[in-house]
Amino acid sequence: MSADQRFTQVAEQLGYCFDGEIKIGGNYVPLLRHDDEVYISGQIPRVGDTVVVTGRVGEDVDLARAQLAAKIGAMRALALLQRSLGSLDQVRRILRISVYVHCSADFTQHSEVADGASEVLYQVLGELGAHTRTSVGAYQLPKNASVELDLVAAVNPQV
Repeated sequence: MSADQRFTQVAEQLGYCFDGEIKIGGNYVPLLRHDDEVYISGQIPRVGDTVVVTGRVGEDVDLARAQLAAKIGAMRALALLQRSLGSLDQVRRILRISVYVHCSADFTQHSEVADGASEVLYQVLGELGAHTRTSVGAYQLPKNASVELDLVAAVNPQV
């Protein structure tokens, strides 16, 4: 099964479609390629026009919903890669992700939230989805999103 087929399968399991426009808000680009690396700007759990998981993790949002937010962010990042590269089979390796968790002062399960994103990357890309990772707590995130993540990927050279 190709990475693109696994991406579609994971999207169906999550119950969301990532075919539409991946919106950004500001004077930046959602994806930047430099040689054989691709940098993906921060992705929040937005599907279409709706941020589907909002609020402070540990107060308004439980761990399972926060993990869902991380999964959606990872799927958005993969959708951007897929569109840019033509196929996720062009990804040589996910190098790094950073996961930001909008959380209460006493919340300490940042890594467990990030596990949602890591799980998606592994489901879609297999061993190529294994990556380095940082997860941190944040006082606030854009649009009141519960989670935001960015990603760096190594990709096949352009021909």
